[in-house]
Amino acid sequence: MTGRLAIVGLGPGPDCWIAPEASAAVAAASDIVGYQPYVDRIPERAGQRRHGSDNRVEIDRARHALIMAAEGRQVAVISGGDPGVFAMAAAVFEAIEAGDPSWRTLDITVVPGISAMQAVAARLGAPLGHDFCAISLSDNLKPWAIVERRLRAAVEGDFVIALYNPASKARPERIHQAFELLRGCKSAETPVAFARSVGRDDERIVLTTLGDAEPATADMSTLVIIGSCETRFIDRPGKSPWLLTPRTYGAGR
Repeated sequence: MTGRLAIVGLGPGPDCWIAPEASAAVAAASDIVGYQPYVDRIPERAGQRRHGSDNRVEIDRARHALIMAAEGRQVAVISGGDPGVFAMAAAVFEAIEAGDPSWRTLDITVVPGISAMQAVAARLGAPLGHDFCAISLSDNLKPWAIVERRLRAAVEGDFVIALYNPASKARPERIHQAFELLRGCKSAETPVAFARSVGRDDERIVLTTLGDAEPATADMSTLVIIGSCETRFIDRPGKSPWLLTPRTYGAGR
């Protein structure tokens, strides 16, 4: 087959955060496939076809891209952040696994991008300086009981937790349920950060503690960081504090 498919991460915010390899893959594509707001981030180019779609049709989007690549087109499937973190890389390979055997012979490349939690960590200081995990609060593709199980396991392991997909119009209560669970397992003084639209014009960061946090602060554009027992604020005169999870476990206690 002569077609190619690149699964490209655009990063979470400004164009300056897009890696050169990602820009090259997008520029070389005959067809751009992705969630419509991400497609809108790509400057229009003469002759390049754009295929935007809704947020909850990932497998259909992946199949469409694979069909076009099998026809000989140069296709870029785009994701915000990194395509391998709760994004389109998994959807494309799921479609390959269950689909036309010929798709396995396609030239497919995954092009990394800055993940949301990396961008947020850079804004906050060094909250991911020790062991951490990422958990999606979406229960669209897994039972909520599994989310609760993983939250408890993360607390038991004393990981810093990055919460993706914390709330949506269809499931506004999940973030409240997650905080209720965490408050039953962790100190009320645990540092918490709500980081919304990092790198964009409407960026907003709220620093608080687990006891004082208002879960309704979060929406689908927010990433939430829950500290470990080692995570702490470093005060700065006249400015928001930095957030630090030190590299050495137990040294500060």
